[in-house]
Amino acid sequence: MIPALIVLQLLTLVAVIVLIVRRNTAVPAAAPPVEDPRLAQLLAADLPAQFTRLDARSQGLDQHLRAELSQLRTDTASSSASLRTEVLTNIGTLGNTLSSTLETSRTAAANQATESREALHSRLSELRTGQSEHLETLRKTVEDRLDKLNLTNAAKLEEMRITVDEKLHATLQTRLTESFGQVTDQLTKVHAGLGEMTKLSAGVDDLSRIFTNVKSRGTIGEVMLETLLKQMLAPSQFEKNAKPKVGSNEVVEFVVKLPTPNGEALLPIDSKFPREAWERLETAYQTGADLVSAGKAFETAIRNEGKKICEKYIAPPRTTSFAIMFLPTEGLYAEVMRRDGLQTDIQQNCHVTIAGPSTLSAILNSFQMGFHMLQMQEKGDEVWKVLASARKEFGTFETLMDKMTDDVGKVQGTIDKLGVRTRAINRTLRDVSVETTQPSLPSASNSGFDGLLPMLAASDDE
Repeated sequence: MIPALIVLQLLTLVAVIVLIVRRNTAVPAAAPPVEDPRLAQLLAADLPAQFTRLDARSQGLDQHLRAELSQLRTDTASSSASLRTEVLTNIGTLGNTLSSTLETSRTAAANQATESREALHSRLSELRTGQSEHLETLRKTVEDRLDKLNLTNAAKLEEMRITVDEKLHATLQTRLTESFGQVTDQLTKVHAGLGEMTKLSAGVDDLSRIFTNVKSRGTIGEVMLETLLKQMLAPSQFEKNAKPKVGSNEVVEFVVKLPTPNGEALLPIDSKFPREAWERLETAYQTGADLVSAGKAFETAIRNEGKKICEKYIAPPRTTSFAIMFLPTEGLYAEVMRRDGLQTDIQQNCHVTIAGPSTLSAILNSFQMGFHMLQMQEKGDEVWKVLASARKEFGTFETLMDKMTDDVGKVQGTIDKLGVRTRAINRTLRDVSVETTQPSLPSASNSGFDGLLPMLAASDDE
């Protein structure tokens, strides 16, 4: 604190000096100087002596303050010691008081708990005794009622048994006969079902062999392809395990017979399923590792299958200039379509079209429509042949009609001539009279017949 007072006094002195200097500089030269008595007193004073006295006073003040602080510390220590002693005394007194109070409370609580336990024990004994008596009474009552109920139920059951025996005795034989008949029918159906189950088991074994890929041609792809062909085409429109190349033993799974102006052309369809490459690609998709190499291996496998189909099965003009690679799952077909340029490359270089189940169904549907159009065209040709034959027959009929018209004209002319002769005969006989008085006919020498006989002879000649 003392150094702060000294610094404050020094700052005050410096401020006074600065004020004096500024006043001297601010007074104009023309104005006469004005004497400041405080400045004169300050200049007349002995500054070093003042500083010496100030230092002496500051040191005295410092010693006084130190003495006061020492006395204050001593008083504080003595007060703290007396306060600590008093606090310890009070704490000891409080502890003794609390101990005696707790002991008294514990004794009272123990006594009260003992009394409560005894009262509770006596109450529980009374309740147990009363409950036992009540349960005994209830047991006797329940036993009496149960005895009565058993007797009543026994009587009712006997009546019911007699009634049931009477009712069942009449219909038991009939029901048993019907039941045995139904059981026999059911056993017959079960036997038939067992036969069907045996057939189903054989089918399941065949399907198991298909899924386990026992042989290369018995895969699920071939089964699906055969199913699609049977659904979309007639049996005469495709062939299984055919040899498309003449002089080669290579067998393609299926060929579709397409009609051409020069005969039939075979469309090879082969199912492929690169299982190892596909499983490796699926694993790479799941783990995220080695995805690029797995994709390249998958593309290589598809290209190799396309080259095999091109080299083994495409042989124009016996076959078409292209073949179809059937992929049995939509996921596999979608993966091939997702690869940029893979299908285009195989189609351009190998002349092989890749198709999934839905795509092949659309292709076969278009083939089926083409077959229907061809059948309609063949039926149209047959109709034209029938019409041409009918036209020829109509020409013959027209000739016969003309001939019949001529014959009818001749008959009509003959009939007309016969009418003329009939009229001439009538005119000749007009003069002949029959006398009823003469029973006999006129004689042959009658002049009426002389002209008739030559006319009849002339008509016969005509």
